Parts: sequence; C-alpha cells; structure tokens
Amino acid sequence: MTKIKNFIKNEAVLCIAAACTVISAFFSPPSLDYFGYIDWRVLSLLFCLMAVVAGLKKCGFFSSVGAKMLKGQKSLGFVSLLLVWLPFFASMLITNDVSLIVFVPFAVMILGNLKEKKYLMRVVVMQTIAANLGSMATPVGNPQNLFIYSAFEPDSLEFIMTLLPVVVASFVLVTVTTYFLCKGDGQQVTFDDETHCNKLSGWLYFLLFVLCLLAVFRVVHYLIILGVVTFFLIAYDRRILLDIDYFLLLTFVCFFIFAENIGNIHQVSQFLGNLMSISPFFTSAGASQIISNVPSAVLLAGFTDNWRALLLGTDIGGLGTVVASLASLISLKLYIKTEGAQTGKYFVLFTILNFLFLAILCVGAVLFLL
Repeated sequence: MTKIKNFIKNEAVLCIAAACTVISAFFSPPSLDYFGYIDWRVLSLLFCLMAVVAGLKKCGFFSSVGAKMLKGQKSLGFVSLLLVWLPFFASMLITNDVSLIVFVPFAVMILGNLKEKKYLMRVVVMQTIAANLGSMATPVGNPQNLFIYSAFEPDSLEFIMTLLPVVVASFVLVTVTTYFLCKGDGQQVTFDDETHCNKLSGWLYFLLFVLCLLAVFRVVHYLIILGVVTFFLIAYDRRILLDIDYFLLLTFVCFFIFAENIGNIHQVSQFLGNLMSISPFFTSAGASQIISNVPSAVLLAGFTDNWRALLLGTDIGGLGTVVASLASLISLKLYIKTEGAQTGKYFVLFTILNFLFLAILCVGAVLFLL
C-alpha cells in the first residue's frame, strides 16, 4: 500500500492521465484505432533525446562545463547569476526538466554552506523560472514545444521567431530579478572542485545529440535515429536505458488517447472548441495552471489551427502554479531534500514571482505578439 501511495505521489500526472483515459474510454470504446491516436514520432524523439541527454549527464559533460565557469573566488551576485543563466540556456537544448536535475544540485553544492540559507532558496526559485522560460526558445526545449512543432509542422524559423521576443524579454526579467534578490553584501563564494568529463563518451553522445536535432528538424527520418540510438545504447551503455523517464512517455500515450476520445464526444468537443475559438492563448495558459502545460498542449491542439497562440499559451502558462510545469515540481523536490530547506518561504516566493512573471509576459504577448 505504501509503494502504491508513493507511486501516485511521485507520478501524479501519469495517474491523472491514465484515469482520464479510462473514463474517456467509456464514451469511445477501445479499438485498434487507439494506435492511430498516438503520435509515434513525438514519442520516438522524446525517447532519443532523453537517452542522449542522460548519457551526457552521466559522462560528466554538464557538471564539467558548470565547474569551469564557476571555478575560483567570485562574488555571490555573480555566482547567482551564472547559476541561473546555466539552466536558462541549457534548457534550450536539453529540456527544462533535465537542466534543473543537473543544475539545482550544482547550486546546492556551491551555496549550501552559506550561513544565510535564503540565497540558495532564491537561486533555486530563479533557476526554475529560468529553465521554464529558456526552454521555450527551441522545438526541443520542452515536451510541449516538440509536440506542437511535430503536430502543426510550422517553418522552423517562424517557430523560433514567434518565441524569440518572449525569450529575450524573459532573459532580461530573469537577470534583473536575480541580481536584486541575490546581490548580497559583497560576500565571496569559492568553488575549487575538479569535475572531469569522459571525453570519448562525451563526443559520442554529442554526435548522437546532433543526429537527434536533425530528426527533429526533419532532415533525417526519426525512425533511422531511433534505430541508431537504440543500437548504440544496447552496444555501448545499456544502463542508460534505465535512466529514461518511461512514465513521461506513458503519460503522453494516455493524453494522446484521451484527447482523441474527448474529441469524439460532441458536447465536450464543442465546449473546448468554443473556448479555443474565443481565446486559444488564455484557454491554454489557464488550462496549464490546472493540468500542466504538456497535457494542455496535447488536449487542446485538436481544437485550434492557431499554433502560435497555443504555443505561447502553454509556454508562458508554465509559470504560475507549482503544477503548471512538471519541471517546477522537480526543483521543489530537490530543494526540499537540502539541509536547512525553508519550504514554506520557498513556496511563497515561488508563487509570488511566478505569477508576477506570468502577468508581465501575458500582457506583453497580448499587446505585441497576438
């Protein structure tokens, strides 16, 4: 019973997705058509990207880069900015989830020994916001971007340019906020740990990552890359297969089926269609606050042709509540485990800053982009 409770607690989104799928099956009985509901391209690309990024993490690539940037004695304010910038830019290529898994522990290692615990708390909150906002810059930055890019097949440059103004504005907001929250009083932070990267593995996984990007941009067929990555892992490093988030893949499967089943129910389909016709941006941003932005993108994609509004709504909608983006839950769990964690204060600061950023970016998007 305890194991079941822990599973439900740790994989709440999957459990909700599975429950929704089962309920929707009463209105659209299971059939072989279900296999056609699933976007196998998105699942394959997610699998490949997660595997390759797990390999890069395991060989020490990310920690090595971070350690070289932070080595020596630097001011608290500068170190804080670097710790926040790292997930902002890294998330553009390795996803918001992974960038937080890599760089939140890095922040704990560097700032955890400071007497004033408030700086670590503030940095982790800003890292979370930075990862969610930076990840919107590319089709591979987060799962909803990858899904929307695959589902609507927009021009790559048009896709990036749609989000670029928000990304630039987000970087300025993140930088200014981090500076005022973490400038300290002239404190110095010293970091001298040596972190080494396995160069052979690093280069091999980097090459695979480039191939994955070619598949995302449809230069190479995704099935070819799926075969190459799978063969490489089996032949070179099978243990990486254990580091892949299969529950995320299963969550996508559930929501693909649920979204199609819902679309087959006339009343529900009409209701969602009406909401999306009125304001696809606010509907997707609002839905993200309740069911998270990835499920919102999958659920609402079938009710609009306006991919820009859906994209901006689910990306900006990743701010706000702690469940708006699954990446936010990852950093919260990592912070809670640290010594001297101020969980209550963390949650208050997280909520205030997230809704502040959400309000600013929503106003900006409506005035200048939609």
